[in-house]
Amino acid sequence: MVPRASVFGFGKGTAKGGSPRARVAAYKVCWPPVSGNECFDADILAAFDVAIQDGVDVLSVSLGGDSTAFFNDSVAIGSFHAIKHGIVVVCSAGNSGPADGTVSNIAPWQITVGASTMDREFRSVVVLGNNMHYKGQSLSSKVLPDKKFFPLLSAADAKLANASIQNATLCQAGALDPKKVTGKILVCLRGKNARVDKGQQAALAGAVGMILANDFLTGNEIIADAHLLPASHINYTDGLAVFAYINSTKNPMARIMPVTTLIGTKPAPFMAAFSSKGPNTITPEILKPDITAPGVSVIAAYTEAEGPTNEDFDKRRVQFNSVSGTSMSCPHVSGIVGLLKTRYPNWSPAAIKSAIMTSATTLDNANERILNASYIKAGPFSYGSGHIQPNLAVDPGLVYDLSTKDYLNFLCTLGYNDTLISAFSQDNYKCPGSINLANFNYPSITIPNLVGSITVTRTVKNVGTPGTYRAQVQKPVGISVKVKPKKLKFKKVGEEKTFIVSLKVKKGEAIKEYVYGQLVWSDHVHYVRSPIVVKAV
Repeated sequence: MVPRASVFGFGKGTAKGGSPRARVAAYKVCWPPVSGNECFDADILAAFDVAIQDGVDVLSVSLGGDSTAFFNDSVAIGSFHAIKHGIVVVCSAGNSGPADGTVSNIAPWQITVGASTMDREFRSVVVLGNNMHYKGQSLSSKVLPDKKFFPLLSAADAKLANASIQNATLCQAGALDPKKVTGKILVCLRGKNARVDKGQQAALAGAVGMILANDFLTGNEIIADAHLLPASHINYTDGLAVFAYINSTKNPMARIMPVTTLIGTKPAPFMAAFSSKGPNTITPEILKPDITAPGVSVIAAYTEAEGPTNEDFDKRRVQFNSVSGTSMSCPHVSGIVGLLKTRYPNWSPAAIKSAIMTSATTLDNANERILNASYIKAGPFSYGSGHIQPNLAVDPGLVYDLSTKDYLNFLCTLGYNDTLISAFSQDNYKCPGSINLANFNYPSITIPNLVGSITVTRTVKNVGTPGTYRAQVQKPVGISVKVKPKKLKFKKVGEEKTFIVSLKVKKGEAIKEYVYGQLVWSDHVHYVRSPIVVKAV
């Protein structure tokens, strides 16, 4: 417990770890860049080896690169060796969104975590001269004089004579004219250079404050940064309104109100624009990411070796900072895994992963489907199985389990020969004759190229009280789904039942793009939910 944790006095509260009283071992694998590289395979694999030798229970891996073949992926190889020793490996999905197919750490033995917002905001309201108010966010500790309006200027109109409009609009170094900027609030567009660097460039040019407006891609994803001048980060729609106001009057004016901490904001969570998305580009039959968790404006302990903006010009030092990224959402899940490992020390990594995935929710705090950063309904390629719900994960009812042998068979379906498999197992594993990847016992069902029909098999294990579970299906558009049997009766813990799911393209109704549904097994106490993701061809 750390009392009075805050960032510049904002978000005050008591900080508590995700797994209280856990002992933390840290392994350094990344170093100052050499030839453009920071995290070398040899260091990553060495860290996995030492962690395994140390007997850790959970590995939280907040790093990753572009997706590549598993035999060429040091994190995938290291993770495989970890799960062979019962260690759960949790990985970041990456920060390359919102484009499709950008998700990293896509091995099925990893828990891959996307990033979403929470219902806390560090609100900084922008007030225009026409009395319109726009809700932004910031962690700037500096404030403008109370109720005083300042001239408002678009950065595009503040460019130096030899600078491009694009560079000026983005408030890049060397693009702003101090003669035009001094004494004004500058409106900068998000993109290219760091958000806090835009504020620094505005301040160097003489601005008294900055309004940072999102572009179309970043939509409603606004992030509270520790700007060095009074600033407010507003969404895309509000940014359009601010630019329209500037163009509507000869003397645009604005003020930026001081930051306040708000709890219970709606809608929340919604997906961060930066959160990397599926589909899985190496094995599209495996849905990635697996889960989403808070990863935007997270208050976290911070090094005092550098400033809160991680920029050379920032000489401030803080004990806590607000940080965003899947590197922040990943340890949220790792903490929950630690609690589950404590409660169920004999559960396999796959069982723990299943408990987290099948108990997740796809609804926000307005009881609507989770949205993306543009406030459009998101889907499994954004949030995987949904947003994590730790209180439900502790009692999942049923789990989809997998063993090391199952993962080796998964590699066999990819055509891996003995040499390639030896990177994962030194036991001279021989692939069985015939394996269907569609029957891999994953907690989600993904069929990337459905022609006609297919039948997939899954097995669930009872980890709760005896009971009868009934299947509830939400069918993807244009796809018929039948489950057999429709009822599973369990008499004891550890009992397993197998069922089949038949999917068929409806002629004239199917669309040739990914569509989504779900399968839920319920005994009216537990709701064991699996996404169904299908693309007809």
